[in-house]
Amino acid sequence: MSKHFEYSSFREKLIEHLFIGEMLKLSWSKDDCQLEVMKPEVDNAGCDVVLEDNNIIRHIQLKTSKFGAKTSGQKVNVRLANKPSGCIVWILFDEDTLELKSFYFFGAEAGKPLTGLENAKVAKHTKANVEGVKTERPNIRTINKGQFTKYDSIEALYNVLFVPKF
Repeated sequence: MSKHFEYSSFREKLIEHLFIGEMLKLSWSKDDCQLEVMKPEVDNAGCDVVLEDNNIIRHIQLKTSKFGAKTSGQKVNVRLANKPSGCIVWILFDEDTLELKSFYFFGAEAGKPLTGLENAKVAKHTKANVEGVKTERPNIRTINKGQFTKYDSIEALYNVLFVPKF
């Protein structure tokens, strides 16, 4: 059995901590050390981490995939659109080293609310119920990979998250 399958929860937390660490390093290197990191006690709106910098608060749903995975989209909680500058960051990582390779972003510019979920396809449960039917998940939408914007550096992603466009 693959370690990635057997210890997937461990790996998800590890990638989350690596991501937060990289964001903190960028804040450090900018000589301002202003990035704040908050963790929701309960995740009922799809938010995994809250980051604030430059007076921009980002409620972020994190997704991860091994680099080269065939994953075609991600499931997103619609309540994320009710959060200040809610967004999804999809991290692609190296399977062997866990190095963060690239980042896919779905969200609005810094300071603007998340849009685009209202017309997205309603997601279905991955497992069927007793009758063999995969029922809909009314608060979850599927966002295709093509709707995300790809960034090849953490610095580029940081700027998208926290630098407002004028």
